[in-house]
Amino acid sequence: MRLNQKVIIVTGSCTGIGKAIARQCVAEGARVVIHGLEPDLGQKVVQELGADNAVLHIEDLATEGVAQRLVDLAVNTFGRLDAVVNNAALVLSSNLRTTDLAFFRRMLEVNTLAPFALIKAALPHLRQKRGCVLNIGSVNGWSGEPDLMAYSVSKGALMTLTRNLGDTLHREDGVRVNQINPGWVITENEARRKHEQGLPEDWYKDISPVFAPSGRILWPAEIAAAAVYWLADESGPISGQIVDLEQYPLIGRNPPKN
Repeated sequence: MRLNQKVIIVTGSCTGIGKAIARQCVAEGARVVIHGLEPDLGQKVVQELGADNAVLHIEDLATEGVAQRLVDLAVNTFGRLDAVVNNAALVLSSNLRTTDLAFFRRMLEVNTLAPFALIKAALPHLRQKRGCVLNIGSVNGWSGEPDLMAYSVSKGALMTLTRNLGDTLHREDGVRVNQINPGWVITENEARRKHEQGLPEDWYKDISPVFAPSGRILWPAEIAAAAVYWLADESGPISGQIVDLEQYPLIGRNPPKN
């Protein structure tokens, strides 16, 4: 019960990593605000977790005022707010040639500006509880795959936001801000995306050891287990940190070319 009685907003929690984090938070004693764009899937998550432990909000994060509505829902439903998990993100393929300004602005709006807006709206309540923020980034934030250019830039910007606020808010408000960068994770959306790109339906069962030394890619529950540490009091005064969650070292890696 490492999160006993804490109230946590988890964006993008109707599916995938966000859903896994919300489940783990409730298992550790927290109550959660479930958020996403899929009402039917969100309602299933709330039913699974129980109406006493979870409440649902369906709205696009790019909509004006959504951050404050999420915060108000948490406080009005559960009486407090202890943490925010900025997990929701657009993951869309693009490179320099296929990216126009409208696409890029939309990517930044959801993946970078929405987390900023939610942190700002939540800060008065997080300050009261000496709470925390956990941003969910991506290993692509360091450079990124060739066809994930705009997405990678949005996650790189999120890392800078994390470091900046992890310093400032910790000193001035007692609020910690950290980030985990998942590597390749098998979520519902990732499975569908790769299938749409021409891979067989069970593509994730045969991954090259270059990308999956363990023989498989990561599961959402493994990311959720790591998230709990950063949301719990046991992570103490640690703030402004970026932690990569991948099964091989990212920076400096030079796999054999045989």
